[in-house]
Amino acid sequence: MATSFRTELLPQTTGKLLTLQSSIFTAGSCFAEVIGQKLMQYKLAALVNPFGTIFNPISLFNLLQTSLKPQPKFTGELVQRADLWLAYDFHSSFAFTSQTELLSRINQTLTQTNAFLQQANTLILTFGTAVGYIHQASNRLVANCHKIPQSQFEKRVLSVSEITTAFSLFYKALLEVNAPVRIILTVSPVRHLKETIVGNSVSKSILRVACYELSMQYAAVEYFPAYELMLDDLRDYRFYKPDMIHPSEVAEDYIWEKFKVAYFDSDFQQFALQWDKVRQALAHKPFHPASVSHQLFLKKLLIQLETLATQIDCQSEILEVKNRITTG
Repeated sequence: MATSFRTELLPQTTGKLLTLQSSIFTAGSCFAEVIGQKLMQYKLAALVNPFGTIFNPISLFNLLQTSLKPQPKFTGELVQRADLWLAYDFHSSFAFTSQTELLSRINQTLTQTNAFLQQANTLILTFGTAVGYIHQASNRLVANCHKIPQSQFEKRVLSVSEITTAFSLFYKALLEVNAPVRIILTVSPVRHLKETIVGNSVSKSILRVACYELSMQYAAVEYFPAYELMLDDLRDYRFYKPDMIHPSEVAEDYIWEKFKVAYFDSDFQQFALQWDKVRQALAHKPFHPASVSHQLFLKKLLIQLETLATQIDCQSEILEVKNRITTG
C-alpha cells in the first residue's frame, strides 16, 4: 500500500477565468505585494498595493471606500515624527518633510486608485492581521502606528462582524462604479509573531472566518487559500525565510503557480510558458557578449519579443535587447 507523506491542495475558482487582458488591483498585507509583482512580471495591467502595506482589513476597506468617492480627498490624521510627516491611515513609505507634500502624494494615490477601481475586473485583497490599534486621542483605528509611543494606542482584536460590516460599506460603494467587478480574498501566510504564536493563531482564525462569511454572502466574492497552501500543503520550515516569519521565494513561487493554474485561462498559461523562457534568456549573462553565437542568440530573442509585442507591452525588453546587439 502506497503511503503519501503530504497533502496537496488544488485550488479551484468558481468564477470566470482571468486572461492576459485582465485588469487586476491588489492591496493589503505584504503578500498582496508579492502576488502583485508576479502579475506585473507577466505583463498584466495591475495596480499593486497603492497605499503601501496595510495589515488590518478594516483600515484597508476604509481607504478603498475613501478612494471611491467622486473626488477623493484625504481628511485623516497626520502625525510628525522627527522631521517627517506621516498619516496614520497609510504605510510609512508615505513620509515627507512637509504636510503639503504628504497630502499631495496621498490625494494623488487616492485619485489613481479611484480611476483604476472603476475599470478593474478583479480585486485581490489580502488580510494580514485582525489585531488593530486605536489612537486614543482620536478614538480611531489606525493602519500604522509609525513608531509613535505605544502608550498613545489601545490594542484590540477586531471581530468578524466588524470586518464584514466594514467590507459591506466598501463593497456597496464599489458596485456603484463597477458592478461587474470580482473580488478574491486571501489571508496572508506571513506570521505575525509580534502578537505571539497563540495570538497570531487567533488573529488568522478571525480573518479566515471573515473571508468565509463574505464568500458565502456575496456571489462575486471568493477565497484563494494562500494561507492553507503555506500551512497545510507546504507545511515545513524549509519554506520560510531565515526570519521564520515570511514565506521563502520558493514558497511564493509555489503559491503563485497554484494561483496561476486555478485562475488563468489556457491562453495565458501558454503565454506564461513563452514569457518564462524569454525572461530566462534576458537574464542570461554570457562570457563573451560580442561573440557571433551570442549576437545570433540576441537577434532570435528580439524576433520573439517583437512577436509578443502584439499581445503585451514589452518595449523596454525590446530596447534592452537592441542595446545589447552590437553587430548588423
